[in-house]
Amino acid sequence: MTIRPFRTLLLFVLALSTSVVTVAQDQLLPEAFDFAPEIPRDASVPSPEDFLGRETGEYYTMHSDVVRYIHAVAEASDRVTIQEYGRTYEGRALHVLTVTSPENHARLESIREANRELADPSTDSARAAELVANNPIVTWLSYNVHGNEPSSSETAMEVLYLLAAGQGPAITDLLDQSVVLIDPVLNPDGRDRYVYWYKSMRSKQLRVSADDLEHTEPWPGGRTNHYWFDLNRDWVWLVHPESQGRIRVFQEWMPQVHVDYHEQGFNNNYFTMPGKPPRNLNLPEDYDSWADMFGRATGEALADNQVNYFTRESFEFFYPGYGSSYPSIMGAIGMLTEQGGHSRGGRAVETNDGYVLTLRQRTWDHFATSMAVVEAAVQHRQELLAYFREFFNPERAESATTAYIIPDDQGHGYAGDVIDLLLKHGVEVEQADEAFSLEASDYWTASPSRHSFEAGTWIVRTDQARHVMVNTLMQRQMEIESYDMYDMSTWSIPLAFNLQGAAWTEQDIRVATSTVTEAPSRESGVTNPDARYGYVMDWRQQHAPKALGMMWEAGYDVRSARRTLGVGDKDYPVGSIIVLNGRNRDRMDRIATDMQRIASEAGVQIEGYDDSRVDRGMDLASADARVIEKPRVVLMLDSPFGSETAGQIWYLFDQRIEWGIDRVRGNNFASLDLDEVDVLVFPPGNLSAMLDSVQTARVSRWIRQGGTLIGSESAASYLTGSRTGLSSAELVRVEQDEEDEPEIDERVYTRYEDRRDSTNAERVSGSAFRAILDNSHPLAAGMPERMFTLKFGTDALQPSRSIHTVGYYDRDAENLLASGFASQENREKLAGNMFAGVQQMGSGKVVFLLDKTQYRMFWLGPTRMLVNSIMLMHGM
Repeated sequence: MTIRPFRTLLLFVLALSTSVVTVAQDQLLPEAFDFAPEIPRDASVPSPEDFLGRETGEYYTMHSDVVRYIHAVAEASDRVTIQEYGRTYEGRALHVLTVTSPENHARLESIREANRELADPSTDSARAAELVANNPIVTWLSYNVHGNEPSSSETAMEVLYLLAAGQGPAITDLLDQSVVLIDPVLNPDGRDRYVYWYKSMRSKQLRVSADDLEHTEPWPGGRTNHYWFDLNRDWVWLVHPESQGRIRVFQEWMPQVHVDYHEQGFNNNYFTMPGKPPRNLNLPEDYDSWADMFGRATGEALADNQVNYFTRESFEFFYPGYGSSYPSIMGAIGMLTEQGGHSRGGRAVETNDGYVLTLRQRTWDHFATSMAVVEAAVQHRQELLAYFREFFNPERAESATTAYIIPDDQGHGYAGDVIDLLLKHGVEVEQADEAFSLEASDYWTASPSRHSFEAGTWIVRTDQARHVMVNTLMQRQMEIESYDMYDMSTWSIPLAFNLQGAAWTEQDIRVATSTVTEAPSRESGVTNPDARYGYVMDWRQQHAPKALGMMWEAGYDVRSARRTLGVGDKDYPVGSIIVLNGRNRDRMDRIATDMQRIASEAGVQIEGYDDSRVDRGMDLASADARVIEKPRVVLMLDSPFGSETAGQIWYLFDQRIEWGIDRVRGNNFASLDLDEVDVLVFPPGNLSAMLDSVQTARVSRWIRQGGTLIGSESAASYLTGSRTGLSSAELVRVEQDEEDEPEIDERVYTRYEDRRDSTNAERVSGSAFRAILDNSHPLAAGMPERMFTLKFGTDALQPSRSIHTVGYYDRDAENLLASGFASQENREKLAGNMFAGVQQMGSGKVVFLLDKTQYRMFWLGPTRMLVNSIMLMHGM
């Protein structure tokens, strides 16, 4: 009798769930979301349904099947050509489709050249008017940059089919007056990671509850690429092959319209343009009205089918590395759409208001807005081409800056990488043929004064076609009209790359220059390769860590300098690598050849010396030349750690340094033999889920026996004494004087409607702070004494005699913030406190790195600290 009520309830729940599933199954392919059935199609062009053997919306399509389909369409239609523009890390092909009339296909190169002419301010007005009157509009549609937002690649196939096979003037007129570029899958590795997983978890019976397994993807998810990078933040920085190939084609075409198709949480209605502030105020004011026009066109297409949508309430386009913002600083109307669904959408999911959202509808919604954009672009073809033409006119720039100045760092930093990056985006760069001086403002003080620059200094003038991009990327401080943003608040290149001596000027630079057409190359090799005594490598060189890894792999006894040394006009910093012949006698027959090979392959300079004695500082065989053995490094990842920083660290060592580190899942930590580990890296995450009292004690013993533990970002905060007892480090806390009477915080009276912006203003969201480094310490070896650190949040360590302070924030709260935003309260809290430090514990140490050291692999100024903590600290 006691079981019966439970059994009755169970049967009721099962019956209820079955009825819900039955309704959802019937609604999987609703007729309301058919793809323009009123337009007849050319039967010789295969439809997605015929080619794939199922209707769109029944299942997700693997990338390989998308590729097979787009090739089949290109072979069947004279309206379509296909171009492979790259390969992902996992070897998947990246494609862009060119869809236009056969007549336009016959003159594609002249259309591209006309676009380039329109973007050239030197094109005379009569020629420009002719191009505006006659050239097709170029519209680029980008789908599936986030792999677990998968509906848009299904959309890409339906849009391609309609444009390739559609009959009648509604389609042919579009193709006569436009060139449509379709990138069907921007992130194939992420997409297939998600789709493989979803297929393996899918039930035969459709499950619409978001709690079901098929609606909850595992770590790291499919959003990111192979190394867990968000490709929708990489449009400017070009770290990855997906971005590199795409931007190369983008620069060839220079489209006037671009839309980036995304998905958001399944309970959200469709978002279309325009977005919300802040916006990039370097853009023309007309951009807003064009975004509004396209938003109204897409909104009307959705409203015609009673699809819920909204505008202006979410999504800002301040950060320039989005697929919605990069095209805008390149003269296009860059836009974003966001469909409800995302990774939890599955084939169908029940939303919080009881609506069953299907994959078929998600695909159709994007289809409707895609076609609305193509149509609106054609309707406003000449006006958009005129906007595009005027965009590149440098006379419309409002900045007083005339040029940005980048001294050559001789390969000790990232100046050459910055020049290469700017050239890939079509920016004009010059190089001074002679020394010059003028009044300029350096990025550290931001105050104008007389500066002198050597011959070879790079000059980026603002009086050029790419003036919007130049100012957007090079300004020390962008004007911020609202703090309600969901990404970083600064990305200034000279700060991110910590370019020493970089400056900007409002004066005309009068010096002979040469045009730079290719990235600077650096000499590499060995001076005195047959050195009698040993070899030294300057640790300031960008690729020195790669060379060190190669020395280890070749079996060499390697040492690192704990003090500086100098010979003649050459000075070596702390951390410089020393290889002594006398400690590598078993390799004397090949040491000269190996040093030359390593220098050449790594791209570094190595100097050979015939004696230990030097002119200044420690000798080569000094006791301060500490042996650094190859460590076994373990990077913890998977739950409970986040994938972003873990992926960046993995990428840094795997791709840039080309030296392997082990990756261990968090749920295997308890079984990890720490006696076999030298360096343990904790990226940010919920460490309390892994480090119970037993595991904390185990880690503590390991450190005292000689292990090096590195805490990155929030993991560093967690390793403090009050949280784990693992160290004596403590976070800075703002405490009220006991004698002060408590005051009511005025913020409690903020109106409800204003609270989001008010709360955001209290955050530190990706701001650049002035920082001081102790580069006599191995953790900051090879780095300058000053740096711009990228700050998210307000955690900092209290300076203490028990912890070596290696990096601290500028002690002057008024000068602390270099770019972005931070409240006075937060600046006062952080000023003078520590973000990088080392605590010795027995024979080992804990390294604290509270700020982001390699963010998105473009904020590279602090990166050497992470590298040092892994490659040098264990032996020093």
